[in-house]
Amino acid sequence: MNPKLNPTPNPNPGVKPPGAPSLRRSLYSLAWWLALPLVAARLWWRGRREPGYRQHVGERFGFYGPAESAEAVPAPVMLVHAVSVGETRAAAPLVEALLLAWPQHRILLTHMTPTGRATGQALFARHGARVVQRYLPYDTGWMVGRLLRHYRPQACLLIETEVWPNLVACCNRDGIPVALVNARLSERSLARGERLGGLIDAAARGLAWAAAQTPADAARLERLGVRPVTVTGSIKFDVLPPDEQRALGAAWRKRFGTRRVLLCASTRDGEEALILAALKAIPVDALLLIVPRHPQRFDAVAALVAAHGLTMVRRSAFDTEANTESNTDTDTSALPAHVQVVLGDSMGEMYAYFAAADLAFIGGSLLPVGGQNLIEACAVGTPVIVGPHTFNFAAVTEEAIAAGAALRADDAAAMLASAQAVLGDEAVRGAMSGAARGFAAQHRGATARTVALIAPLLR
Repeated sequence: MNPKLNPTPNPNPGVKPPGAPSLRRSLYSLAWWLALPLVAARLWWRGRREPGYRQHVGERFGFYGPAESAEAVPAPVMLVHAVSVGETRAAAPLVEALLLAWPQHRILLTHMTPTGRATGQALFARHGARVVQRYLPYDTGWMVGRLLRHYRPQACLLIETEVWPNLVACCNRDGIPVALVNARLSERSLARGERLGGLIDAAARGLAWAAAQTPADAARLERLGVRPVTVTGSIKFDVLPPDEQRALGAAWRKRFGTRRVLLCASTRDGEEALILAALKAIPVDALLLIVPRHPQRFDAVAALVAAHGLTMVRRSAFDTEANTESNTDTDTSALPAHVQVVLGDSMGEMYAYFAAADLAFIGGSLLPVGGQNLIEACAVGTPVIVGPHTFNFAAVTEEAIAAGAALRADDAAAMLASAQAVLGDEAVRGAMSGAARGFAAQHRGATARTVALIAPLLR
């Protein structure tokens, strides 16, 4: 055992001994308090586009109703923090496994974004009171302390990258073991963490352990000071596409007719403009299905499509009899041949979009955002194209390319050229589809390995 990491005997090996607040953490907490007026104003401002930011505001400051407190509901609690949509979807197989392995426990599922909370509601509503969703309070000791005192969790599981210094410190103080699950850490994030010095170092040393997605992630976490680190793989491989979404995707595919479908999934601000501009020079013989990552951008992307003179239909129009937009067709039986773009303006249906597509470009990779996870596409057998910027999911992306499930393109024009080639060659498309399914199946099992690590924390 490294004496630097655990200087005194600890009766609970899952809980790191608390220390006095460092000067860095005290300054960090002060900065939070000073910024709170601006944080609250920004919260209200964001609520103009996303009303969810103006709901449950008290939770963000550590205020929770008495009905679900530890005194009111004596069932033991596990806290699982999934900041937004991607982390919440990634956590799905783990939450299901925890509920099955510990039937007496409740899950306190916390988020930071309304879209993450909505995704959790869609995934776990069937479990009723066993999954309680709340916002994680801002990272001051006082606010985080209120959350911990209210629910008294037995363990705190942070999904992927969400290590908050005061949350970890307060859990250490209260004897609550903290673990980083499905952990990933890019070189860029490691550099940011190293620049923060002792603040992140203390939080890293406050973790009981981390379960890393890849050996490269594990090495970077160890450089940051996390011990021990175990490579378990990505639990997102264990997510099985819901049957109802497969059926929904099949219904959409039938509606789209005989045309090939190119899906641009989880696109980020600026990428749609690049793709639509490149489409003029490299027309692709396919229906373009665009699904922006953030719902507040749906209208802006619709306006952008119209500005390029393309005929569009919204996914939301599939379930209505009329739509007032002049560039939108609302035929609910079949999509007319003159419609060139379908805008995926819905949440929680990504598996259906992948199931309806012949080929998927994964957004966030044309611009230096870092990309998105391609596992969902592979799970339904949809071949993938990614752009040059995939540093957030570097290992899994390179493995998918090596397996023949994905291709890399240098820019929007190269992406469309590759898409035209794949969509026009049934043999290539079939081979990539089979490789995608095999790639997803080969990497399953991370959830079981992670649950085995969690068990000692609850004894």
